[in-house]
Amino acid sequence: MAERETLFTKIIRREIPAEIVFEDDRCLAFHDISPQAPVHVLVIPKKPIASCDELADDDAALVGHLYLVMRDLARKLGLGDGYRIVVNTGADGGQAVDHLHFHLLGGRQLNWPPG
Repeated sequence: MAERETLFTKIIRREIPAEIVFEDDRCLAFHDISPQAPVHVLVIPKKPIASCDELADDDAALVGHLYLVMRDLARKLGLGDGYRIVVNTGADGGQAVDHLHFHLLGGRQLNWPPG
């Protein structure tokens, strides 16, 4: 499958600047340019997966890795009082970029229901 050209693939290739807080061979994490909380970091796989709907069974280890990265980032960013991880899927789910991404939000009381 050909790689989709998205805002996030351009960030991965450093064609668009981002305030990166973590990177390894499988993922990249950076501050959201329109934060919805005092801490709002996006965590994205480098593998071009459009959404949760396109996850394959063999992506299980990658998704587990992303969650461990988010756990470690939450600790690093001082979110000991709690945080939220959000994944939007599809138009009705609020997904704006067709590249799987996780929102790590914290730094304030997060209300429920969220939207």
